[in-house]
Amino acid sequence: MSRHLLAGFTLVLPLWSWAANPAQQDFTRIMALKPNADSGAVFFEQCASCHGADGGGHTSGSIPRIAGQHYKVLVRQIVDFRHGARWDVRMEGVATSHYVIPELQDIADVALYVSQLDPDGARGMGDGEYVQRGAGLYGSLCASCHGQNAEGDDKKGIPRLAGQHSGYLARQIYDAVDKRRPALARTHGKHFAPLDYQDVLGLTDFLARIGWSESAPATR
Repeated sequence: MSRHLLAGFTLVLPLWSWAANPAQQDFTRIMALKPNADSGAVFFEQCASCHGADGGGHTSGSIPRIAGQHYKVLVRQIVDFRHGARWDVRMEGVATSHYVIPELQDIADVALYVSQLDPDGARGMGDGEYVQRGAGLYGSLCASCHGQNAEGDDKKGIPRLAGQHSGYLARQIYDAVDKRRPALARTHGKHFAPLDYQDVLGLTDFLARIGWSESAPATR
């Protein structure tokens, strides 16, 4: 093989590998489907036992709030669990079950339904001691992608962080640093690694409180 042909092949190979990735193939197929929220509501009944009927998760952070999360983000996470690109024994079992979520259309349907649920509700928060520190960190490290109000971006597949339980967010940060979430480690690891304990408390507490009214339910 000539040097020019070899160089051309090398340039094409990463694109071909990315396109051939089974998770990416499923994600692309799902995004081309027309989701049905009514059908998704039926499938969500099997998710509600953990995430709650309102999709609010658990204020301890053991289960995340998924209500109101962007459609594209939800699809990506389910597909990643389905193909072992993200790890959690509970979600892996659900995402790979042909009884719970048999078809790609079902993923689209349940993701649409969840994305339309009210994102507000009880939220797990810290004691507020490091909130101001967290606000500064968010502004310098996160806001340029996740938005000034941590609203995320559906078109870009950037998750909404506002109102997420602080305990869950903290666990994701440490999982990324320890490479238990490989994809997150690649994109966020350099930002998370220098954070100390108080930084993580402040950042996650700040995010959990966005949009919260003191009259609304909360768990500290």
